[in-house]
Amino acid sequence: MSSDLSNLRNIGIVAHIDAGKTTTTERILFYTGKIHKHGDVHDGNTTTDFMVQERERGITIQSAAISCEWKGKSINIIDTPGHVDFTMEVERSLRVLDGAVCVFCAVGGVQPQSETVWRQADRYNVPRLAFVNKMDRMGADFARVVEELKNKLKANAVPIELPIGKEESFAGVIDLLKMKAITFDEASDGKNFTVGEIPAELKEEAELARSALVEEVANLDEGVMEAYLEKGDLTEEEMRPAIRRQVVAGKMVPVLCGTSLRDKGVQPLLDAICDYLPSPEDRPPVSATDLKSGDKVERKQNAGELLTALVFKISTDPYVGRLFFTRVYGGVLKKGANAYNPRTKKRERIMKIVRLFADAQQEVDELKAGDIGAVVGLKECTTGDTLCSEMKPCYLERITAPQPVMFMAIEPKSSADKEKLVDSMKALAAEDPTCQFREDEETGQTILSGMGELHLEILVDRLKREFKCAANTGKPMVSYLETITKESETSFTFDRELGGKRHAVGLRLSVKPLERGKGREIVLSREFRNQVTDKHLLECVEQGIADGISTGVLARFPMVDLCVECHEAQIVDPEVSDEVAFRSAAMMGFREAAEKAGAEFLEPIMKLEITTPPESVGEVLGDLNSRRGTIMDMEQRGDMQIVHAKVPLAKLFGYSTAIRSLTKGRASYSMEPDMFELAPKAVREEILCA
Repeated sequence: MSSDLSNLRNIGIVAHIDAGKTTTTERILFYTGKIHKHGDVHDGNTTTDFMVQERERGITIQSAAISCEWKGKSINIIDTPGHVDFTMEVERSLRVLDGAVCVFCAVGGVQPQSETVWRQADRYNVPRLAFVNKMDRMGADFARVVEELKNKLKANAVPIELPIGKEESFAGVIDLLKMKAITFDEASDGKNFTVGEIPAELKEEAELARSALVEEVANLDEGVMEAYLEKGDLTEEEMRPAIRRQVVAGKMVPVLCGTSLRDKGVQPLLDAICDYLPSPEDRPPVSATDLKSGDKVERKQNAGELLTALVFKISTDPYVGRLFFTRVYGGVLKKGANAYNPRTKKRERIMKIVRLFADAQQEVDELKAGDIGAVVGLKECTTGDTLCSEMKPCYLERITAPQPVMFMAIEPKSSADKEKLVDSMKALAAEDPTCQFREDEETGQTILSGMGELHLEILVDRLKREFKCAANTGKPMVSYLETITKESETSFTFDRELGGKRHAVGLRLSVKPLERGKGREIVLSREFRNQVTDKHLLECVEQGIADGISTGVLARFPMVDLCVECHEAQIVDPEVSDEVAFRSAAMMGFREAAEKAGAEFLEPIMKLEITTPPESVGEVLGDLNSRRGTIMDMEQRGDMQIVHAKVPLAKLFGYSTAIRSLTKGRASYSMEPDMFELAPKAVREEILCA
């Protein structure tokens, strides 16, 4: 295995909105010499927030990839959004990364979106560091954030640094491995720092914290346990590799602190990224599925393996066209060579390969195992596709997109722009799997769906600015789902003449509800497969059922949490029991069975965290009750009251204005999707009458 691979770090910067991800990334680029003057989010001039919409709003919308070097290590960084509407960007970034830096606000602590990104990192077993940012802010409390990491996220959070001072007096950090104080020079934007002795008033606290760190490392790592039992202590040289082993194994989360905006604590964070987060060769072999046999296969992350790469994101560049962001797991992706796409069963020519520096690119000849870059010129590739060797084709697990929760009608300003609008929305949907559009058969309207009001607003803005396609839009509406509440069975016969030809077949189907969140299942029984042996006819049945599920039975919303099984076919004649008959019978038979199975609506429920002055709590709670909200719990954080609640999304339109009015502008809130729940009878009637 090449030594180059051991010096590579693929990391993501993830956090709740406004915790300081982009500012931290900007300082990393500044201290590694990648940029010579750092920008700031409020000035709209940061490197990774390069979209017009990002600079106008001061938020990250798209994940941006960028590379830098620190002390002989190459670091590929992906700066991700924190806003709940763009959670898919975090999902697909964590899918391809080897490690993550989770940034927490020293005042806000573990916030709702912090929990979401932590769960996403858990899902992909991504080792991580925690960086407690904004230590200079009023109300900053390092110890409280560490406790919240342990209690709320169930993380084995172990400080490897302590802050020197807090709030306005925050000056630097105590390195618990070296037992030295690091203070930063503000005049040089933090580039110059001093390593000295720990202040006398902090000596005892630092010794206690170091003892706790040493004890935790010794308990977790058998490699240093013997040395610890002999000496009762461990040296820095003994601890560093032991901490790395436990971080890579996911058993420990080192906690660091600083203030990125005030240029303090970022260089020790860079050291920790290099020292503790894994290289690609530290990660287990990637699991893939053999295209021919369906068996699971493993691909080790080295250049000697067969080519295995994942296209995890697509974006449109105004100069080079579509960029296909790719993580190479095995082998080498070479310019001018062919790669096989197992989904389309076609070869793709690799016309051009680039390394990414936010919105700039550097052309290269190849990407090796462990590398992240972008390919230009692929013809039929979509997000989640695998590029592999044609000799032994395999495919990696696809990236699943969350269900959109909001939609609105959209139409071109003039009829001449209709085709342009459709093409533009296709391009957006290819980039962003949570952006979906369809034509409503009943009204003829084009419906655009997304993850929230901001997401839809950004999509419409991008259509106007990037694609030069102005559109009229309706007001955003909640995207409900449909489900069933009981089992039912039906025998349905489709027998019609279409275009002068008869199409006829009978099907016996059943439907049954699944647990909430289980999705959709389509089962063709063994008896059915024995009757219908033609593979194309089986595919038509599955497609017909899928079409019925996607259009629902109550109000054309997609259906979830149900299992559809096809038991028996009554074939009239091979000539008339054709593909059209099977597909139509499957769709119409499913709809009949679902209508008998107590179809109901599911509404999206949001998890809310509201930070309010204590004197406004009564008004906030009363308002939540009027919105059909459920109060989960309340806690005190400094001099503010934190209210945790669950509220239907339909009742949260315009909430930012309402809460400002209730609290004279002093409260703030954040929300994230929590679950879908059966809608009350009144809501059902309201939807059906709309």
